[in-house]
Amino acid sequence: MCVPGEPIELRPEPKNPVDPNAVAVFSVRGIQIGYIRAERAPMVRLAMSRGEVIAIFQRSEPWGAIIRASLDGRAPTLPPEQVKDSADSPRTEKTDEVWWPDYIPPDD
Repeated sequence: MCVPGEPIELRPEPKNPVDPNAVAVFSVRGIQIGYIRAERAPMVRLAMSRGEVIAIFQRSEPWGAIIRASLDGRAPTLPPEQVKDSADSPRTEKTDEVWWPDYIPPDD
């Protein structure tokens, strides 16, 4: 549904009956592709209320999609492409359990 680097739209859903902090994720074609994870949604909503949040599609995964978002109005960028693991060497680490924002150097 999306191409890496393609813009995506984040839409707050304050009337969402499950989570008033919900942020829906839409493709450039207007198709909903998911939600920001509940534990991250409050931070994204706060950034959205303070200014422009820009997001792009990075890649799809079996459990959903990875997006890149800039919470300060700067254009997000894709990381260098990584080589996929071969079928005979399965990954053992769980990359979905660790998350951290990209480093943003302080303005001097």
